[in-house]
Amino acid sequence: MQRNWIGRSEGAEIEFALQELDARVTVFTTRADTLFGATFVSLAVEHPLAEQLARAGGRGAEVARFLERIRAQDPVERAEGKEGVFTGCHAVNPVDGRKIPVYLANFVLMDYGTGAVMAVPAHDQRDFEFASRYEIPMIPVIRPAVGAPLQLPLAAAYEEDGLLHDSGEFSGLASAEARSRIA
Repeated sequence: MQRNWIGRSEGAEIEFALQELDARVTVFTTRADTLFGATFVSLAVEHPLAEQLARAGGRGAEVARFLERIRAQDPVERAEGKEGVFTGCHAVNPVDGRKIPVYLANFVLMDYGTGAVMAVPAHDQRDFEFASRYEIPMIPVIRPAVGAPLQLPLAAAYEEDGLLHDSGEFSGLASAEARSRIA
């Protein structure tokens, strides 16, 4: 009973097609309401697709050096970092068809979730810090229930629930309702 309760997260698995490979990567998210704001995907260096992505993206040597260095890092040091490398490959956002970059990142862990993360820097602080470092776009899609939409540049991620905007047919919905409908 404890195993089913401790550490359990409610959410959804979402598949992103990989443009350069005939493959899909599955991410687990508790915030499907932010899917329209995903601007990159990050995978653990141990992910089964990591080596294939390095070859398919044409950045093999750079990605191989990153993989070797991060795999040798102490787990505590690794978890504290926000470091990654662009694989040269892209994922397709399933809700709007946008092509977004795929990174390998030291903070994504294979033993948590699927070893892959849909990154929404406007609404997740860790993703915000990573995107700021690598100059990855941010797309705010949740606004406070009272007040105007968030304006760029953001000073920090807005991680609260609110109302969706710039989210297609889901714009105007409250976050909680949108999470279940989008999933």
